[in-house]
Amino acid sequence: MSRKQMETKKRAKGGGSKYVYETLKHEILSLALKPGTPLDETGLSERFSMSRSPVREALVRLSAEGLVVMLSNRSSLVAPINLTEFPRYVEALDFLQRINTRLAAQNRSDSEIELMQKEAEAFDQACIANDYLAMSASNRDFHMTIAQAGKNPYLARAYGQLLDEGRRILHMHFDYIQSSATDTLLGSEHEDMITAIRDRDIARADHLAHEHTRQFHKRFVDFLSAQYNEDFDFAVSTLT
Repeated sequence: MSRKQMETKKRAKGGGSKYVYETLKHEILSLALKPGTPLDETGLSERFSMSRSPVREALVRLSAEGLVVMLSNRSSLVAPINLTEFPRYVEALDFLQRINTRLAAQNRSDSEIELMQKEAEAFDQACIANDYLAMSASNRDFHMTIAQAGKNPYLARAYGQLLDEGRRILHMHFDYIQSSATDTLLGSEHEDMITAIRDRDIARADHLAHEHTRQFHKRFVDFLSAQYNEDFDFAVSTLT
C-alpha cells in the first residue's frame, strides 16, 4: 500500500462519515465529480477503506443538500445541473438575497459588520490567487454572514441551500469571467453592500442585493451564450 493510500485510510477511519461527506462535497462543488456521475457505494467503500454504512450516511447528507440524487434501486449519482431551471433558481435567489440583506441592514450588530468585512476580504484574496474553490466558498460565507445578521434562521437556512447549489454554477463559468477583458469578480459590490448594511440603509441594501443577483445572472447567461453560440436561446430570460 502506498503512503498516499495509507494516509487516506487513516483519515477515513478517523473521520468516518464526516470525512467521506467533506471529500465528496469538495469534489462535487469543484466539478471534479461531474453532474450525473454515478456514486457506487461499494466502490466508495473501497476507495475510503471503510464499510458501506458511513458512506451511505454521507450520501444521505449530500442528498439532503441537493448535491446527490439517491435512486430507488439504492444507487446514487451526483445531482445534475438543470440549466432550464436556472431562471427559477435566480428568481428564488433574488428574493432570498434581498430579504436577508434587508433584514441585516435592520438588525445587524457591529461585530457582524466586522465578520462581513473579513469574509469580503477573504473573497478578494481568493480571486487574486485564482483559487476557484476558495472563491465560491468565501462568497457563500460572505453572504451567510449577512443572512445571520438578519436574524431569521428560516430565511437564512433556505438562502444557504441556494448558495450551496449555486457554487457549482459559479465553478462552471469562473474561467470565462477570469479570462474576460470586460468583466471581473473583483469589484466593490460586496463593500457597497456592507456600507449600506452598516448605515442601516434598508432601501439601498435591498437595491444592491438585487443588482448583485442581476450581475450573477448576466455573467452566467453571457457564459452560456459564449459556450453555445447563437443557437442557445437561454439569454431570452432576464431578471429585471
